[in-house]
Amino acid sequence: MSNTAEKQSWSFAPRFRRGAFGWRSDPAITRIREAIAEIKAANRKDAIRAAEGAVLFLQKLSPALENIDSSSGAIGNAVNRAIEALVPIIAKAPAEIPMRRKWLERLYQAHADDAIPYIESLGDYWGELCTSPDLAAEWAERLVGTVEPMWSRGREEHGFFHGTTMCLSALLAAGRHEQLLALLERCPYRFWSYREWGVKALAAMGRKSEALRYAEASRGRNEPMGQIAEACEAILLSSGLADEAYQRYAFEANQAGTYLAKFGAICRKYPHKKPEAILEDLVASTPGEEGKWFAAAKNAKLYSLAVKLAQKSPVDHRTLMRAAEDFVATEPLFALNSGLMALYWICAGRAYDATGGEILTVYDLTLSAAEAAQCKEATLTQIRNMLEGFPREHLVKGTLARAAGLWDVNPRV
Repeated sequence: MSNTAEKQSWSFAPRFRRGAFGWRSDPAITRIREAIAEIKAANRKDAIRAAEGAVLFLQKLSPALENIDSSSGAIGNAVNRAIEALVPIIAKAPAEIPMRRKWLERLYQAHADDAIPYIESLGDYWGELCTSPDLAAEWAERLVGTVEPMWSRGREEHGFFHGTTMCLSALLAAGRHEQLLALLERCPYRFWSYREWGVKALAAMGRKSEALRYAEASRGRNEPMGQIAEACEAILLSSGLADEAYQRYAFEANQAGTYLAKFGAICRKYPHKKPEAILEDLVASTPGEEGKWFAAAKNAKLYSLAVKLAQKSPVDHRTLMRAAEDFVATEPLFALNSGLMALYWICAGRAYDATGGEILTVYDLTLSAAEAAQCKEATLTQIRNMLEGFPREHLVKGTLARAAGLWDVNPRV
């Protein structure tokens, strides 16, 4: 198929011309998502055509993004997600070997020309893209001839070769595990991005204890400790040693963007452990940050524990307000305590940019929950006592005092 025909058959193609997006990342991210959606839709009808589109997209991607300000990391994350989505489409397409060889050549050249780089991670999937041990062996033979002499020069003289991870991935896919390990011994640096392939080779040979030691020996000041721990955890889990994996690696291996996400990831990997026990261990691992686990306890329906955590260290007042709103009907005591703790942390000056409207909302929700729990008068007394405990606080007191008929703070506080 000619380049002209390819551009005519794919809506994304003309949008990804060189330097198409200037310096802004948002339009590029939108177009990347559209392109992936288009290729996935095509894959449902014609897998070969979809794979052709995926190869074309990856060829055009880096040149189109070359002027974008990538400092936020958003465009890099979007590209990595695109590669993760498209590699299986290329790998699973029922292509004959000659066609697959052409795809790999095109992708190899795109990877070599990737100056920023954006599609660098494509090399990690090279063995998967080869789809067969024989084709992987072809690429291993081709690439090892560059990697081996380069690494043999030592630290002072060795250079950079864009196909290094491609070589390691191909050796693994070809089943050349011993050759892969021998090659890694020549590497002048203990980079985890290279040594992880040695861990995979040892695990593939059933030498899991050695794989674990190999991974642990890869730790270093600038190495990704979470990724190393994740590899070690996977080895132990695959060996049926879940308790040891949990004790040694669970918390380090399951890093996430939020405390709630970390808790969820660990619960999924260790279903034999009670969520409450996992959460208690996580809380103990972060002394002074107990409140950060409030949302995890709430989602696990550990309402009493959630309240105790909110009482120990600050919780965002909006998180507490949402909890009061969501549970005022079904768990009124939990909603009541969530509302009280929201008011407390606002009074304590630990709420970011709290507004009068939010204070009134929290107050209303707290009283609604108190009515449902049949303890309204006790709750009002508790709020008065709370305010008395903050003699210099003005925002909550003033807001409640100004609400006509709602609260009269001055005589009591």
